[in-house]
Amino acid sequence: MEQVAFIVWRESVEALLVVGILYSWLSATSDGHRGLRWLWGGVAAGLALAGALALVLLGVSSWLSDNGQEWFQAIMGLVACALVVQMVLWMRQRGRSLRHELERGAAQQVKGSNWWGLLLLVMIAVAREGSETVVFLYGMIASGETAAQAWSLALAGAVGFALALLTFWILQLGGKFITWRRFFKLTEALLLLLASALLVNGLDHLISLDVLPTLVDPIWNSSWLLDGSRGVGKILADFAGYRAYPALSVLLVWLAYWAVVFVLLNRTGARFTQTSRASTVAAS
Repeated sequence: MEQVAFIVWRESVEALLVVGILYSWLSATSDGHRGLRWLWGGVAAGLALAGALALVLLGVSSWLSDNGQEWFQAIMGLVACALVVQMVLWMRQRGRSLRHELERGAAQQVKGSNWWGLLLLVMIAVAREGSETVVFLYGMIASGETAAQAWSLALAGAVGFALALLTFWILQLGGKFITWRRFFKLTEALLLLLASALLVNGLDHLISLDVLPTLVDPIWNSSWLLDGSRGVGKILADFAGYRAYPALSVLLVWLAYWAVVFVLLNRTGARFTQTSRASTVAAS
């Protein structure tokens, strides 16, 4: 349940940031006031698209056989892992210019009184965050939840959204300790850990389907030190892919994941530094 609350919290804060930037810009301009209702229309349309994706995923899962569901859950876990990494890299590259890009896009639509274009801009932005949330959550949650589990998931989602509203309000107040930069740094690390857990879950499904060989299973037994089914071990299992009885193939892929992430983050950081220096030279 903690994973659900975290994902809803993180993605909701990002969606609120996008909507907040556009709302502030529209409210500050005389022509923009007319676009506020189109802004909220775009938000509603984006949420509707994300909801439609959730219904499609649930529908597809319900039509599949047990073996088909195992395949579907494995694929969705791996896709969710890839999306998390892509999102982190995207925010590293575009996070600092996000406000400028959104305001420029909104200005273009408002200038030409293209209100449907403004609605489309908002819809795409909100649908992107909502769709990512749907895929992430499906990658973590097995299908066929009981009613009690469904209520627990709904409660976790509600808590995550409430925390997102509180977090957004605190960040908007400003401060030296709690800043948007630190928020994204912290959640970036947590998201990458969660992506590794999604990866391991997907690999577990592939092993159960006899697609991925275990090589050595298990390579060790650390349950005496940290039990993956309770306490701290359960938290590490949910958020970092910890296994007390890991197969060698899973361990190798997990290590490869972190090696690839490290390289990608370094490349993204180097590219951003070069771009910043070039912009500074051009401005001078």
